[in-house]
Amino acid sequence: MEIKKIEKLIIFVKSGMDNPLSQYGSYAVAFAAKKIHNIPDVMVFYGQQGVEVVQKGNLAKLALSEDVKKLIAGQFEGLNPEDLPGNLELMARFVKDAMGVKIGSCATFHVVSGFATSVDDTSNIEDFITPMTIPDAVEAELSADKILVF
Repeated sequence: MEIKKIEKLIIFVKSGMDNPLSQYGSYAVAFAAKKIHNIPDVMVFYGQQGVEVVQKGNLAKLALSEDVKKLIAGQFEGLNPEDLPGNLELMARFVKDAMGVKIGSCATFHVVSGFATSVDDTSNIEDFITPMTIPDAVEAELSADKILVF
């Protein structure tokens, strides 16, 4: 299958803690986009319905069971289940630090959701997630070659 050349991919997460499969899927796609398809600019972006996930401690609550690790690893050559972290916070840190995946969240909805006092308030979000203003989020989305929605 021939895939159109993609330089910039945004994985838009519009689901919250009530839909962990979307959370798992977003990071699996980010991993595959970087590792297999060599897309240089990949971002996982939490939109208005997904911002609760970026609150400190929430990604860590989404564990990767041994069965899920085996299932995922079995689909990637050279990847072993023990190579995968035990929860999505660790997975997010890995794809950001080791693979260069950007992780952002709409800061306006941090305020609207009540866990931030301003768009600059990062006291209640994970330290590896970049809060983005509406203009910055729109620019990122409009400049993307492809947007996938989870």
